[in-house]
Amino acid sequence: MGAVAALQDTYHRPKQPVITEEAKAWVVQLACSKPKDLGCAAEVWSRSALAQYVREHAREARHPSLARAAKATVQRILAAPPLHPEKVQYYLQRRDPDFEAKMREVLLVYREVALQNDSGPLSPLIVTVSVDEKPGLQAIANTAPDLPPVPGKHARLGRDHEYQRLGTCSILAGLDLHDGHVTARVERRHRSREFVAWWKDLDQHYPAGCTIRLILDNHSAHISQETRAFLATKPNRFKYVLTPKHGSWLNLVETLFGKMGRTFLRHIRVQSWQELRDRILKGFAESNANPVVHRWRKFDALTTEGDNTDSF
Repeated sequence: MGAVAALQDTYHRPKQPVITEEAKAWVVQLACSKPKDLGCAAEVWSRSALAQYVREHAREARHPSLARAAKATVQRILAAPPLHPEKVQYYLQRRDPDFEAKMREVLLVYREVALQNDSGPLSPLIVTVSVDEKPGLQAIANTAPDLPPVPGKHARLGRDHEYQRLGTCSILAGLDLHDGHVTARVERRHRSREFVAWWKDLDQHYPAGCTIRLILDNHSAHISQETRAFLATKPNRFKYVLTPKHGSWLNLVETLFGKMGRTFLRHIRVQSWQELRDRILKGFAESNANPVVHRWRKFDALTTEGDNTDSF
């Protein structure tokens, strides 16, 4: 092994370990179970709660070496795999069996739009609009006036931590993928009648001779009886391209909502619900004064075999 290795002690145990491997495996098994399934009230383990459960049931489970196990002992056992039963990591399960086909259809629409935009400023016979709603946006009022930044004293806007809720609103928005124009409404509720009113605004904005192709999800308001009754009065005017279930990230209008959250909706405080509505519509007016064309940049799923949705 060499002289250098001979100068160092190799790892050795002064005595046999008290906690057996079977006992450690039992602790790992407990950590992989929910406390409620073992008769406890909690949904997930804390290290202290797990250590207490181990001490109380060690002899019953024929692992007496853990009868006096402390929290640190349990932590060392869980550090080996490693396990973190006190933490929750969320995931999204795909429940749409046609996810791949629907995703491919949406991406093909984006590619067609890109080709249309690159060909020149000709008026397209098919206009593509990305549609979605942002429900539950709160109208929040201050209970004390904001304090402006003051050089030499405080560099940030001062705001009292208390606030008053004035209700919520729903934003219905359609993003034109050709010129960046946004057709939007701000309503108190999100029902079929509000959606039909937004349809009428969209119908008035575009020339009568073109087809409006809409990329949207399968929300109940989009396919309700009231909505279908309105669409029946406009034959061949609107065309649906539905995103797959749990595939809202495929809808380009989500980038618009993200931009809103970073700009005119950021830290917004109002004195009334009507003020919130007016300021949101003013924000859309400012956006339409300097429109930005949103583009889908990645098309790997169209050219690669297999499951490539994770690449997005």
